[in-house]
Amino acid sequence: MRNTDIAQQIASESGISQGEAADQLDEVITSILKNLKKGRPADLPGLGRFRRDIQGGLQFTRAGQRRANDRH
Repeated sequence: MRNTDIAQQIASESGISQGEAADQLDEVITSILKNLKKGRPADLPGLGRFRRDIQGGLQFTRAGQRRANDRH
């Protein structure tokens, strides 16, 4: 799915213009990337969390799912 497809879906479900939806989507993506670049996790409420792993790779943990090293 491309950003334009996601923006169109957001617009149709929320009653805003596709341009407004695209702007909001861009803000969310920018916020996620800024957090990751600063070494902070980026949460998507109800979906999960993006974070950098030790090697600098990108990891996504679904909401309600624990990372393997979080288990005790």
